[in-house]
Amino acid sequence: MDVILLERIEKLGQMGDVVAVRPGFARNYLLPQKKALRATKENKDLFETQRAQLEASNLELKKEADAISKKLDGLSITIVRQASDNNQLYGSVTVRNIAQSITDAGFTVDSKQVQMARPIKTVGMHEVIVRLHPEVSVSVTANVARSEEEAIAQAEGRTLDPDEQVEATQQESLVAVNDTAAEENVSEEEATETAAETEEKPAE
Repeated sequence: MDVILLERIEKLGQMGDVVAVRPGFARNYLLPQKKALRATKENKDLFETQRAQLEASNLELKKEADAISKKLDGLSITIVRQASDNNQLYGSVTVRNIAQSITDAGFTVDSKQVQMARPIKTVGMHEVIVRLHPEVSVSVTANVARSEEEAIAQAEGRTLDPDEQVEATQQESLVAVNDTAAEENVSEEEATETAAETEEKPAE
């Protein structure tokens, strides 16, 4: 299927290029994401009338992405996960987890912008590419560790000895338990206050 690209698509072409793509790729991605138009005569004419506007809009978005990339470049995010002694995670770190961690750090990023060949399944420092714009990408580091202490050690290029690791993991578990207990206590207090207010309220 021939389509007109409405933005630069890696390995396909630049804005305005007419390229041949697989029908499924066009129907499932390019067309619904408004990244391309079917290369009909009507759409070609429509694109030419809007080319200047599209190029100006793209330039503005690229400038914004460039500004964000300068702040985001070199960012390191810490993701704490349980893992086995051989550093295999019990589960995995996905693009959604990465996007959420970057957002928590103060940068709004969608999971679709995070480029990962596969989910992260091991403890360690992992480089992740974030595509802020078709022409602007930036690298961030995902510091995946069993505990905050291990994350700090990894960032400094060292490893915790087994005893330190056990202690750090136990502390993380204790913090999690305390946080859960605190949330439950708050819920109980709210429930008690609600019940008391109901009892005190006069019958209508």
